[in-house]
Amino acid sequence: VGGEQISSIGRGLCVLLGISLEDTQRELEHMVRKILNLRVFEDESGKHWSKSVMDKQYEVLCVSQFTLQCILKGNKPDYHMAMPTEQAECFYNNFLEQLRKAYKPELIKDGKFGAYMQVHIQNDGPVTIQLESPAATVDPKQLTKLEKQQQRKEKTRTKVPSESSRERNAPRNKDDPSASSGAEGDVSSEREP
Repeated sequence: VGGEQISSIGRGLCVLLGISLEDTQRELEHMVRKILNLRVFEDESGKHWSKSVMDKQYEVLCVSQFTLQCILKGNKPDYHMAMPTEQAECFYNNFLEQLRKAYKPELIKDGKFGAYMQVHIQNDGPVTIQLESPAATVDPKQLTKLEKQQQRKEKTRTKVPSESSRERNAPRNKDDPSASSGAEGDVSSEREP
């Protein structure tokens, strides 16, 4: 930061943390648990993907990186999904506190929140793993688009009945061997695009 080294670790994990508007304490706890228990290191016999950072007693370097919440609008990055600075700083500090409580405080290092930082990572492998909490949701703008598409499909179905729905509404002849014996709501012949 500003030409000065403020933090460093040896072997371990470098966590680039993007904090979303929608993140809560639940996501924070999930990420802490995943980061500390993720099996990305080899064991004593050389077997890969066997040990976690806690198993190996390695260090963790955390860097707050709002750019991970980027959504491209054409070629321009948009950060409307990133949590605002004041809230994000509190969330980030809480994240660090939870990591330190769950592991060894002296093995958890961090950068400087909100600062322009030069981060040098020597990626061993290289191995980079993207973690997202299970409660991560779709961009609200994308969700609205999907909902509109679904609504258009529903309107189209009610305005213009398909061949199969006209056949279902036609009177059936009990003696006709081709008459369906299935339920009225059977739409297996209709395809979704």
